[in-house]
Amino acid sequence: MTTSGISRRSALRMFGIGALGVAGAGTLAACAPSGGSSSSNGGDTKAKDFAFTSWSLNEEAAKPAVEKIIAAWEKAEKSKIRTVSYPYNEYLSQLTLKLGGGETTGAVQLDIAWLGAVAQMGKLADLSAAAKKGGYTDVGVKSGVYDGVQYGLPWTTGSIGLIANSKLLEKAGITEHPKTTEEFEAALRELKGLGGGVVPYAAATKVAQLKDIFPWMQTFGCTLLDGDKVTIGDDASVDAVTWYKKLHDAKLIAADVDRFDARALFGQGKAAFYDDAIIGKGATAAQSKDKTLADAMQPVTRPVLTSGDTPRALLWGHVIAVAKGEGQEAATEFALHATSDRATTVEYFETLALPPATTQGLADPKVKDDAFTTAWTEQITKTATGSPFWQFAQNAQIEEAVAKQVQAVLVGGAKPKDAMKQAGKEVADLIKR
Repeated sequence: MTTSGISRRSALRMFGIGALGVAGAGTLAACAPSGGSSSSNGGDTKAKDFAFTSWSLNEEAAKPAVEKIIAAWEKAEKSKIRTVSYPYNEYLSQLTLKLGGGETTGAVQLDIAWLGAVAQMGKLADLSAAAKKGGYTDVGVKSGVYDGVQYGLPWTTGSIGLIANSKLLEKAGITEHPKTTEEFEAALRELKGLGGGVVPYAAATKVAQLKDIFPWMQTFGCTLLDGDKVTIGDDASVDAVTWYKKLHDAKLIAADVDRFDARALFGQGKAAFYDDAIIGKGATAAQSKDKTLADAMQPVTRPVLTSGDTPRALLWGHVIAVAKGEGQEAATEFALHATSDRATTVEYFETLALPPATTQGLADPKVKDDAFTTAWTEQITKTATGSPFWQFAQNAQIEEAVAKQVQAVLVGGAKPKDAMKQAGKEVADLIKR
């Protein structure tokens, strides 16, 4: 994939607003809050003042923590940071329109899933030199790389993996976490025997979250993408979906479940396993009436098909990128400070439970003594990888295309082999656009 840029229409398709057309895009741009330079991505790269665009500044829980980092920087460096924020669900579309129009400069918060698509616009600075100073973990560094270039400095690095309710496991007589898919299925059957409405595995079965099938496909041996070739539709992907269907039909997983449903079930003590990001512990425990649930929540390494295989997990996290132009150098130093300064990253963790992406940060007693975070980092994030489809502007459509075919299998509307063949064809067609 080249970094020559993506078309405006391709960018809009990525955000699910392609139907708006060019006129709609203009309306969005006109309504977006202003940020950075008002003219272009040019300007004095050595300027001390710069902009910081972030969705966290739009969130009640995160805003005070981010504002504290900004205030400390401004005081120490005697500079001014102009803040720009959009809600997370609108963030990528707004950012791309403003960045593409030359109206966004400075530091930019990015979900790692968006890095490739934004980097292709050709507006981001190479942060390779800064990354060498940060002391980041290997997986953290990789989360900020696209096409061999370091475009982002890792702010928090985690993954999406399995969480277990140890109370239910103990009640079912399960003393060790299952290590293979065969052991996992056997454990789910034991959990089903508990009755009482317990869902052994609150797996995603709604289209919105059925991208969770990808790590299971990889577990069964499907690479998803091999070079330019889409491998969905191969025997491994069919085996994975056939297995998922078996779990569904045996009522080991439930119909019509997304991440929020799974959290609710888990919080009610009605689910033994579910998939979530590392921050899921706090989100799920907070909404549960069981105030001891947090202590019962355990990270679980995804079971492998064959003993000795590498466990699969989807990388998750945020990076800070820097747009070329006004204040570029100062914004880079700010990004380095916010993501690697030990005291700053540890305090950020204490406030939001977002793990540092540096070895020093993870080794700090305030982080290391958090058993859940340490276990998650060592057991799940250590082998997590990004989706091979993140590099494409059509990533959201790709995930939806596969999800719809998997759901068709679950409800009995299609056979696994036919559905995966169709999914692979649709993904290949999307990539060619």
